[in-house]
Amino acid sequence: MSRYILRAELAPLLVAHFLLLLSPTQLFTSAPALPALLLTAFFFHRIIRAIVRTFKYFFGVRFEVKGLENFKVEGPAIIVSNHQSVLDMMGLMEVLPDNCVQVGKKELMYMGSVGLIMYLGGVIFINRKSTSSAKMVMSDVAKTMVAENVKVWVYPEGTRNCTGDLLPFKKGAFHLAVQAQVPVIPVVYSSFTAFYNPKTKLFTSGKVKVEVLPPIETKGLTSDDVTDLTDRCFSTMRETLFRLSGRPSVTCALAGQKAQPALCSLLPGR
Repeated sequence: MSRYILRAELAPLLVAHFLLLLSPTQLFTSAPALPALLLTAFFFHRIIRAIVRTFKYFFGVRFEVKGLENFKVEGPAIIVSNHQSVLDMMGLMEVLPDNCVQVGKKELMYMGSVGLIMYLGGVIFINRKSTSSAKMVMSDVAKTMVAENVKVWVYPEGTRNCTGDLLPFKKGAFHLAVQAQVPVIPVVYSSFTAFYNPKTKLFTSGKVKVEVLPPIETKGLTSDDVTDLTDRCFSTMRETLFRLSGRPSVTCALAGQKAQPALCSLLPGR
């Protein structure tokens, strides 16, 4: 274990310092159209990946990755993963495929260094407080994803969660997959709880297991199938999370999101 205890915020701050030296001013003074944003994103992906992979050794976080071959699907796809802290960024850079952008809530754009990195990385920000705005953006994403052969990475829990379990999934990513008739590729990170304290945001060195699961096809599915698709993905990812984290499997892990009514009640619109 590392002799040092570090704050999770240091990772994006250090990366942001280097990106500020590289980023042109006009990136912050305009809102480029989605295809133009993708070009910027793919350029900065390579830079961010190189920087983050270097700094992970400084932070003492190691990653064991399996299943990268499951990204090799023809055409676009929706990638969904669990989301625990800003440390996810290190794991993301270990597995992020080419031609891939993320979707995140608009509030993250104003979170200092984190927002900067996400903006330069081509994150598509969604205003969750405006249903019409969110639907419009997601509709554009669906069209661009197919036209530009892009994979879209979504965090279906909708927020960071370092409890060692999954929060119920929001259905936006699965509606998008069905609308575009593209596969859903689940990605699971093992729990950070052994080396990361979400309250103090302090962490020591540790090992994270990351597994890319086989694609779930959506061809032929309709909006009526979205709930079943969501529950199927949730169950598969939850079972994988427990296995990677060394936790015993539980019966309710196979029961979908209905096994967590208490958590469901905490989220609006469920």
